[in-house]
Amino acid sequence: MLRRVKLILLCFILVVIVLVVGDFIHKILTKKAINYENKDVYVKQDERNYAIHIEVDKKLLYLIDLDTNEIVKKYLVATGKPGTPTPLGTFKIIQKGMWGGGFGSRWMGLNVPWGKYGIHGTNKPGSIGYNASHGCIRMKNKDVEELYSLVKYNTSVTLTMGDNGPFGHGFRVLRPGDRGADVQEVQKRLKQKGYYNGSIDGVYGDGTKYALIKFLKDNGLPITDSIGPNIYEKLNIILMD
Repeated sequence: MLRRVKLILLCFILVVIVLVVGDFIHKILTKKAINYENKDVYVKQDERNYAIHIEVDKKLLYLIDLDTNEIVKKYLVATGKPGTPTPLGTFKIIQKGMWGGGFGSRWMGLNVPWGKYGIHGTNKPGSIGYNASHGCIRMKNKDVEELYSLVKYNTSVTLTMGDNGPFGHGFRVLRPGDRGADVQEVQKRLKQKGYYNGSIDGVYGDGTKYALIKFLKDNGLPITDSIGPNIYEKLNIILMD
């Protein structure tokens, strides 16, 4: 009986030794198989410093590597209709999701302060290349899926239209309730001149209206809540040819 117990114990010890030695050998062989010269390849890919530039008038979206100033990808897109223009300015991606329906297979929301806008896919691929949306940037689903996989939260997105910055859509007469990059620019000018203390949110609300009226009174101009060419000029806002 004692002999049998000793034999079982010996077998157990041998099994443990085989397992320990085998694990040690496996680790050594695994380490030898790793290419340490390229061990950070995936980290480098994840850390590429991307930004997005959208030329609204040309219906083109560029993915740019800011470290090399290289255009990595270029996509044809659809932008806003004349009555619902695409916002101009520089924003960040603050949402990512798979919404479906009219938003296609991917959604990337922007932090536009005066409304909900984003870059998304579409179930109307024939609209790509045209003024067709309510202000969002539409892409073909296969394109938006690729872009979605490359960009991260807080990626910078700059939307331009010609050389006139926030007035790329031209001067429009602004009235209370209007929203846009042009309203935002007026708020900035009024703040610079010491008349506006509110948020630069691109929304023509009561704060903007009161600041405008005070500015008009101090400059001997007719009192109005509409912002037209004469007021743009007084605020030193001009369009370049």
